[in-house]
Amino acid sequence: MIPATVVTYPGGATTSRGTVLHVADAGDGRTAVVLDTTAFHPVDTAWPDQPADRGALVAGSVEIPVVDAVVGAVRDGELLIGRDVPVRTGTPGWTFVVAHVVDGNPVAAGDELEVRADAAFRGELSAGHTGCHLAALALDAALAGAWRKDVPVDALGAPGFDALAIQESRILPLGSRDVYRIGKSLRRKGFDPAALDDLDGLAAGVNGRLAEWIATGAPVRIEPDGDTLADRRTWVCELPGTAARIPCGGTHVASLGDLDAVTVAFTSTAVDGAVELVMTTMVTRA
Repeated sequence: MIPATVVTYPGGATTSRGTVLHVADAGDGRTAVVLDTTAFHPVDTAWPDQPADRGALVAGSVEIPVVDAVVGAVRDGELLIGRDVPVRTGTPGWTFVVAHVVDGNPVAAGDELEVRADAAFRGELSAGHTGCHLAALALDAALAGAWRKDVPVDALGAPGFDALAIQESRILPLGSRDVYRIGKSLRRKGFDPAALDDLDGLAAGVNGRLAEWIATGAPVRIEPDGDTLADRRTWVCELPGTAARIPCGGTHVASLGDLDAVTVAFTSTAVDGAVELVMTTMVTRA
């Protein structure tokens, strides 16, 4: 039985020590290494918004580059990794692990290893992920008047355009790219596409709100319900008047004071009878 991996990256850790619990063939001459504890953030193939950390496993004086890190799932003693995982992380009856993918087969079960994630790369992704959440909240607020019906609201109480229209989200170093679909389904829910006629004006409204939030230097934290991949984690940002709370498995900065600016730009394209809206978020660090 392979136990669940304890993850320490939600608290900001970029290094850890752990014991190899299991190694498995990852194909193409590579090996998936599962440790009991890791600071390495993996990509989740069910919702691959934040990419995996970069870094290495260290055995004594030997650094073993990690070429990928993915979520793995175990059931009835069988380990599946990456795209082979048939369920979402946290599904009952499954155990979830971090699979560190390395070239060759350089370690064995029982080995004690150090995990080192690239702190600079992690920092850029964390800044991009925090900026992504803020941009989504600011976009929801800017489009609040575009709804003719009641719909579920976001973490700040605005109609949840982001949650209802999102098709894809990708966290980038110091930024993000979010793709929204505005089609018949969203219009039936009460959204007026005319709100997207002036994308420059929309960006100005979103950017103004983002500037106000960044100026507060509000604290940011991750609140975990536990220390494994399957445990729920919540991003919390203490914005003026209320705390925004969003379920999130990624990494983040510790304060909006760590950011100098977050800005967005929009493009739109007609696709298969709908409108595809792309929000590109750019972050600069303090």
